[in-house]
Amino acid sequence: MTALAPHLSAYLREHLPRERAVSPHTVKTYANCFVLLVQFAADRLKRRPTDLAIEHLGTDMIMAFLDHVETGRGSCVRTRNGRLAAIRSFFRYIEYRIPACLDQALRVRSIPTKKTDQALIDYLDRAEIKALLDAPDPRTRLGTRDRAMLHLAYAGGLRVSELVTLQLRDFPDRSLSTVHIIGKGRRERVLPLWKETQFALRAWLVIRPDAQAAEIFLNANGQPMTRDGFAFRLAEHVKTAAEKQPSILGKRVTPHVLRHSCAMHTLAATGDIRKVALWLGHASIQSTETYLRADPEEKLQILAAHGAPAIKPGRFKPPSDALITMLTDVRRRA
Repeated sequence: MTALAPHLSAYLREHLPRERAVSPHTVKTYANCFVLLVQFAADRLKRRPTDLAIEHLGTDMIMAFLDHVETGRGSCVRTRNGRLAAIRSFFRYIEYRIPACLDQALRVRSIPTKKTDQALIDYLDRAEIKALLDAPDPRTRLGTRDRAMLHLAYAGGLRVSELVTLQLRDFPDRSLSTVHIIGKGRRERVLPLWKETQFALRAWLVIRPDAQAAEIFLNANGQPMTRDGFAFRLAEHVKTAAEKQPSILGKRVTPHVLRHSCAMHTLAATGDIRKVALWLGHASIQSTETYLRADPEEKLQILAAHGAPAIKPGRFKPPSDALITMLTDVRRRA
């Protein structure tokens, strides 16, 4: 049996950041996946996590874990596929280093991803966004912090991982007029900020408690804000915003919905999908096309540009043959 802990540690601490040069966001995401997987396997095998071996993570165990991600944790198919991608990456690392686990690694890597529907994205309209940004109470320290977080997440179209890892050094000229973002795939971008966003951010920095953490946004204990912490605060402010805009309750508002809302409003303002891709830091414009599918204005422009075809009116003639009549009736009832 091959101990899991040393190889998993080397994979996360050495292979990913140094050999693969992946971003810190990816390392954190993969580490979170293995926290869940190791705890799941340890519970099922009645062992301590440190006593697990690589051989314990066979295809049956991983398939059970992926089912748990969907059913037990209520995650979507995309999240399930993301967990599988992290596991595949680890076993790709293992197959070249532990010959005894080669067959197991190949079988794990052959686990297929699950197909998912290309659903339309969720986003907030301008009235809902305004109500949400006004929800935090600026008379309190946490309200001032939350207002700055919400403003920055929406104005920059930031991923939550980009938001919670921001440091003061990411504002190049210290005037807070621009912010330097290192996003997915280590892609960098510099974004200008609205005056309102600068004001909200400056108000927080004035009262931000002194802490050893370099991150700008801290939780109530003075530790860096986490993804789950931001999601929790967002959910609280959605409830407050619903008092002004009840329509917001009909939408599932997650941190990523703020990014979607920024993209949709940018598309409406510019009409240029390339500018949206540039703002969001997409590697390919194909990732940005999903906003075109969700934008009704684009379809209305198509209708306006192309008139309806002239179709000669006609009258339906029912089939006279008995067999055709029977087949048509069966097709209609099917």
